[in-house]
Amino acid sequence: MKPLKEIESRFVPLPIENIDTDQIIPARFLKATTRDGFGKNLFRDWRYVQDDEQQPVASFVLNQPRYSGEILVAGKNFGCGSSREHAAWALKDYGFKAVVCSFFADIFKNNALNNGVIPVRVSDAFLAKIFAQDAEAVIQINIEQQTITILLTGEQETFDINPYKKTCLLNGYDDIDYLISIKDSIEKYEATRK
Repeated sequence: MKPLKEIESRFVPLPIENIDTDQIIPARFLKATTRDGFGKNLFRDWRYVQDDEQQPVASFVLNQPRYSGEILVAGKNFGCGSSREHAAWALKDYGFKAVVCSFFADIFKNNALNNGVIPVRVSDAFLAKIFAQDAEAVIQINIEQQTITILLTGEQETFDINPYKKTCLLNGYDDIDYLISIKDSIEKYEATRK
């Protein structure tokens, strides 16, 4: 993974609550064994008429050119349902680096962090302020300081993140990379246990 310290981007608003992992990536697309290619099927059943890529649903936000960015802002309870890691793969492959909402399903949150997509949990009030912005608004997410800021208004909120996962994101580590980064400490500890 690449280090992820700050994201400054326009955002894609999806003010729908209780978005489950089958809506994020339908089960019929879970046949691949690599993480690549899932982005084209992100929100597939909402993006296209009867599963036809030639007939996009014009009203769906991902099909509207005025919305773009590396941040998805969604309604409360994002990522509920089955525990499929493919949901995080689809978001990342599409180009999202962060998802912002007021509540995440725990398994989705961990899957996102493990795959380099940061789940930013904000208050309901702050979420409403983001949704009130226009399509040109830019959001800044500072992972090191654990802040999210609406740049136009300067309004800011802090968010929580697991300290271990924060270290991994900031350094671009997966779990194995992290262990390699502390190899000397592990070897010193082992030497004291002989």
